[in-house]
Amino acid sequence: MSDEGEPTYRVVEVSPVGEETLERALNERAREGWSVESVHFVMRDGSHRPSMAYLFFVRGPRGGPRA
Repeated sequence: MSDEGEPTYRVVEVSPVGEETLERALNERAREGWSVESVHFVMRDGSHRPSMAYLFFVRGPRGGPRA
C-alpha cells in the first residue's frame, strides 16, 4: 500500500480471454486483498471475441469493500 492513505492500483493482462482465465485472475487478486476497479476488453477487427483483457484492481482507502 502507498503512503499518505492513497490507493494502490494493479493492472493484470489476461490472454487468452476465457471463463477460466478471468476467474483465476480475479480470484487470485481477491485473495490478496485487491478490489476490482474495472475490466477492459481488447477486440480484433472482424472478431466477436476479445483477444485480451485488462483487469484493473485497487487497494487502499478508496479501494476497500464497497457498500
